Amino acid sequence: MLQSIKHKLGGMKIVLASGSPRRKLILENGGLQFEVIPSTFEENLDKASFSHAYEYVMETAKRKTVEVAEKLRSEQRLPDLIIGADTVVTMDDKIFEKPRDKHHAFEMLSGFSGRNHSVYTGVILLIPDSSTIKPVEDSTIKTTVQDGFSITQFYEVTEVLMGSLTPEVITAYIETGEPMDKAGGYGIQAKGGTLVETVRGDYFNIMGFPLHKFCKVLCAMLSDKKS
Repeated sequence: MLQSIKHKLGGMKIVLASGSPRRKLILENGGLQFEVIPSTFEENLDKASFSHAYEYVMETAKRKTVEVAEKLRSEQRLPDLIIGADTVVTMDDKIFEKPRDKHHAFEMLSGFSGRNHSVYTGVILLIPDSSTIKPVEDSTIKTTVQDGFSITQFYEVTEVLMGSLTPEVITAYIETGEPMDKAGGYGIQAKGGTLVETVRGDYFNIMGFPLHKFCKVLCAMLSDKKS
């Protein structure tokens, strides 16, 4: 999709406000060129203060992205676009992020065994006033203005059915070390993919970034025919 706006993207400075290697890979494979500047925002928002997981991920993603934007503004090197994201897993109205330790990872995966859970990713597209990119808004996208920035935010949800996992399988998987830096304690793009029975929705969203919706929104922002 981004090939159709490549002539416009070529002259733009874009920043990914995330240190996630998976988000970096997804966007690179999608054809986007950007600089990575990870956020140092401490992800400690009170989950109980949010009525739904999508509100939590969008606010966390917003705080992370704004933190990078403020840093770049102080250095007088604001880009045309800053991209931020946050991903969580939910089940039974509980939000799961990265496991604290192996025991926590075991608890997570044991709970998911044989059941459906949801993966939410909130995405932020922060546009400085100096940028030529223009925000868009529809029923699934929210845009606000904050201190010299336009902030477009949206989320994606993917449903995942985990296979029935024995304690031995879970323990062996945890010992690979793969679960420890991933929301929900598994990585579907690698060994964790063997644990998943079915997926309904955007596969890349489970990896941490809803590529199709992002491309759709960015193409709309750079379209010559905006509503």
